[in-house]
Amino acid sequence: MRPRRWVEFAVISCRSLLLSPPRKQHVCSGSRRHHGTLMAEEAKKLAAYAAVDNHIQNNQVVGVGSGSTIVYAVDRLAERVRQEKLNIVCVPTSFQLDVAIDGADEVDAALTLIKGGGGCLTQEKIVAGCAKHFIVIADYRKDSKALGQQWKKGVPVEVIPMAYVPVSRAIARRFGGEAVLRMAVSKAGPVVTDNSNFILDWKFEHAQNWKEVNTAIKMIPGVVETGLFVGMAERVYFGMEDGSVKTRDPPIN
Repeated sequence: MRPRRWVEFAVISCRSLLLSPPRKQHVCSGSRRHHGTLMAEEAKKLAAYAAVDNHIQNNQVVGVGSGSTIVYAVDRLAERVRQEKLNIVCVPTSFQLDVAIDGADEVDAALTLIKGGGGCLTQEKIVAGCAKHFIVIADYRKDSKALGQQWKKGVPVEVIPMAYVPVSRAIARRFGGEAVLRMAVSKAGPVVTDNSNFILDWKFEHAQNWKEVNTAIKMIPGVVETGLFVGMAERVYFGMEDGSVKTRDPPIN
């Protein structure tokens, strides 16, 4: 758990963000920005706005995740705070969150998520686990019937640095596939998380019982957390290519 001063600073910072003037949106022109990227960004915005409008109410404590989609959720929160004079407190971690909103790298038909492409899986799972309602926002590219159809980079697993070799071998031996140490792009060496740990990306070969797999991997000595979010999401909002928003709830067993 972060020190109390850090949490208080996060609350103050988020309040300042929500009360600040709207940010100007800059759109890059030219061949660098492909039409598909623009569509995906608009889809993220659609999903984020729908989630905030449907789930955020006055006098709530809101957990805010990380990633590119969350930027639009914060923008919409800011608009509603200014227009409706909402009293909203945003924190990165808490034991009493009303609603947590976050993105995902992939969502399957059962609302099982893969998260952690950006490396924040442990802190994101803490926030989601502390919330009464965990809402996911994503664009159409993250929608899959089964994990692995869209997201090809594998399931992130945060590990203690000294344990990454035995953990990677244990995962591959028990579940197949390959667990690869994530390397940094702009610097030499592996990616280091905010918790000073390493990340393995487990590239699995076939569908699994994700609830059992998640529990089993977490029991391997040296594993901190996995990027599998099983049975946590209450609803997912997908921004679609045609400008609509598709929602998905957990299947009724």
